[in-house]
Amino acid sequence: MPLDFTAIDFETANSSSASACAVGLARVRDGRVVASEGWLIRPPAGHDRFFEINVGIHGIRPEDVVDAPTWQDQLPRLCEFIGDDVLVAHNAGFDMRVLRSACEATELVVPPARYLCSVQVARKSYELPSYRLPIVAAAAGHLDFAHHDAAADALACAHVMIDAAQRAGATDVVELAMLLGVRIPQLPVPDAVAVAP
Repeated sequence: MPLDFTAIDFETANSSSASACAVGLARVRDGRVVASEGWLIRPPAGHDRFFEINVGIHGIRPEDVVDAPTWQDQLPRLCEFIGDDVLVAHNAGFDMRVLRSACEATELVVPPARYLCSVQVARKSYELPSYRLPIVAAAAGHLDFAHHDAAADALACAHVMIDAAQRAGATDVVELAMLLGVRIPQLPVPDAVAVAP
């Protein structure tokens, strides 16, 4: 199997995991980035207040997302980009919580995606003083990107995974996870609807 996956990164408007206000994606095929995209999202109602601390991190303001697609509107585009790929994110627990929580807040089905955390991969691949994305990306040879720009972060994450796979001699993400002893969990699949006999 080739080294195929999609790196993903979300930015949020506030402390709610459902408050997705931007997403970045980078598609990798056979160990090379072949597509990269990012767009703003209008966070779900009730989760759409922007906290100054979040704005200070990513620079996205309420007026920036007024005309952006809602979570409901953009989820099909997101799922189409991902396809059946394993998702990779730097601190994947955060990004998978955003994906799940935004779907739950809008009563949409959570995509049953498998995912891998590049922080866990980095800890097994590099000896570094910190495993923040800019430091790990630099170790992977990906320098000077706009940290906390969702598209730039997804691209940096993709480069980290490509470099880690080369270092480990892994040909795909499943083999990489096995070689490094990290898990590839799956987002919870909704319970099957009970059918009366």
